[in-house]
Amino acid sequence: MHPFFLTLRKVFYSSNLLFSIRILISLTGSTLIPWYFGYTSYVIPLTLGVVAAGLTEIDTRLFSRCINLVFTLLCFAIATFSVELLFDFPVLFILGLVSSTFIFIMLGALGQRYGVIAFGSILIAAYTMLGHNLYSDNYTLPCFLLLGALWYNFVSLIESIIQPIRTTQQTLSNCFLKLAQYLDAKAAMFDPDETDGFTKQTLQLTDSNNQLINTFNQTKGSLFNRLKGYRGQSYIRKMLSYYFVAQDIHERASSAHGDYQALSQHFKHSDILFRFARIINLQAKACAKLAMSIKLNQTYQHDPLFTRYFSYLEEAISQYQNTDKATTLLVKSLQNLHQNLLSIDLLLANIDTEQHLSQQQENNQLIDDELTSFYDVFAKIKRNLTIKSALFRHAIRMSIVLFVGYIVIYFSPLTHGYWIILTSLFVCQPNYSTTKYRLKLRVLGTILGIMIGIPLTYLFPSVEAQLILIIITGWLFFLFKNSQYAYATAFITLLVFFSFSLIGESSIVVAISRLIATLIGCFIAWFAVSFIWPDWKFRNLPKLVDRVCHDDSHYLASIGHQYLSGKSNDLQYRLARRAAHDSNADLSSLISLMTKEPHMNPALIDQSFRLITLNHTLISYLSTLGSHRDKTITPQTLELFDDLSVYIINILSDKKISAEYQPIKKSVTEYIETLPILGDKANNDLLVMQQLALILEILPEIIELTSILSIKVN
Repeated sequence: MHPFFLTLRKVFYSSNLLFSIRILISLTGSTLIPWYFGYTSYVIPLTLGVVAAGLTEIDTRLFSRCINLVFTLLCFAIATFSVELLFDFPVLFILGLVSSTFIFIMLGALGQRYGVIAFGSILIAAYTMLGHNLYSDNYTLPCFLLLGALWYNFVSLIESIIQPIRTTQQTLSNCFLKLAQYLDAKAAMFDPDETDGFTKQTLQLTDSNNQLINTFNQTKGSLFNRLKGYRGQSYIRKMLSYYFVAQDIHERASSAHGDYQALSQHFKHSDILFRFARIINLQAKACAKLAMSIKLNQTYQHDPLFTRYFSYLEEAISQYQNTDKATTLLVKSLQNLHQNLLSIDLLLANIDTEQHLSQQQENNQLIDDELTSFYDVFAKIKRNLTIKSALFRHAIRMSIVLFVGYIVIYFSPLTHGYWIILTSLFVCQPNYSTTKYRLKLRVLGTILGIMIGIPLTYLFPSVEAQLILIIITGWLFFLFKNSQYAYATAFITLLVFFSFSLIGESSIVVAISRLIATLIGCFIAWFAVSFIWPDWKFRNLPKLVDRVCHDDSHYLASIGHQYLSGKSNDLQYRLARRAAHDSNADLSSLISLMTKEPHMNPALIDQSFRLITLNHTLISYLSTLGSHRDKTITPQTLELFDDLSVYIINILSDKKISAEYQPIKKSVTEYIETLPILGDKANNDLLVMQQLALILEILPEIIELTSILSIKVN
């Protein structure tokens, strides 16, 4: 394809382009249409309605989107009309504000959809407080806020009809992009010049793995939504097949067939590790190319160079095997790694081959997380009605935050004081570190917006120019809201400037009110997360460590079952594998948040990071066993595998190394030495026992760290 047409195709299939068009159409409609008909005063509520609706949108299929629209408008209507009706009755208003905040936040227990809509409902209530004095009656402002929200959802609905699966394609494309980054990080582990124990590379690999797992979970939700709405459509089932291929590639790529430091030292003066790294880097490029093919709706073409490079690698392994320095165990490890990379290559080369799942398989591969009855609703909310629930604590905290904000506003002469509530709503998050991060960016963004906004209001005093600037700044706010929060705050501050300038307010007065309200709102949010049931992450560490050990054990048990019954990518196995990776990613995320909390013990952080590294290594060894579960092993090895699995699972469960550890470890080593070196079955036995020996090697340190962390935290 000609480069010019390829560029046009990339632009056309860009999700950012569609999002930009949607936002521009929505903001243009909320500003220029009322201006054209001579009702400029309605621009503010219509635009705020668009902003609230845009912040509460989640991707889903057409039918669910319509249900979301009805539920969103209903919650928005309750919130905005309640504010207007109770505004002049402070006691009733406070009771309504506190109770509705608690109820809306607790709706988050029902899932992401309801949590997002609940946030939007509180936001629309805050917007109603902010604009209460704009109109003389109690229905104009709520009606136009709802009309703005309806207008945005209408535009979004039209887009979803025109391009129903574009977002799903984008998330699936991101899967392979993150997989490419993970493979690049994996290639860095094959470095013959490394002398620092691969510390930096392991942390990078762990971080890439966590990002990939998060992307897998996002893609799963999007695919399941589309699968229910478009069942039987070949392109949806094809994307589902792609998703499972990505998971299979990840399992093989995350496997570890030996100690990387030992390989680095042994092949310091050889090119074998470079050849492995080159193939993995090429496979990363292939995944990136596949991601682009998915995004542009094209057919993926596998690179024929892989055949040549694999033959070169095979020759290098054979040549090493014939040297005097060759060791049988090392040769077997290299051969198994070579076969593992060949399997990844086969998955990539045949990804467009017809491999769609039957309807029964589809039903068994993914889990429906949606609510199916009122009992589910009641059970989920009841489960979170306890002080042990982070959601319950956050609901109480936010109710107090908004109550304090209202009291400050009520007893202060501050113009537009309800920005205090808006600021606290956006900044106050369930945990300390995220709130602290947003505090800084909110203040910086507000100051930046004020510095730019004041001169712009004087440079462009006409109504038409300010309407255009409202559209541009609103569009930029949505583009930056997920990536650059400080810039997003600056742009929404500019939008506020131009909006209030439309009704004749001084930019200086607006700037002073905005800055003071932002500082007060940030202080209230900081005080709340610091002293009102502070959700210090280190307190959750023992519970999460227990979950990690449980999920690792379950993954090992599922692998052992498949060696006994035969390879099957059934739901139980995929669930066990995903749970192990999810737990590891959650542990990494929690420890990352712990580093930003005050008064943290540096030794605790160092030990926690060491546990992350060891657990990632353990999952790598388990993934190696899982990657080769299609191989047959001898009954004697299978029996020993079963016994060792039970022993390892018991240790992870009890978090205690028994007296039998050293004899068992010695017996495994002796058994490996008795295994024959020829024959496929012998090679399979050797691989399984080597991985179990590697797991036993790191097990004492894992148990020691889990015990130390539990004691220090408690």
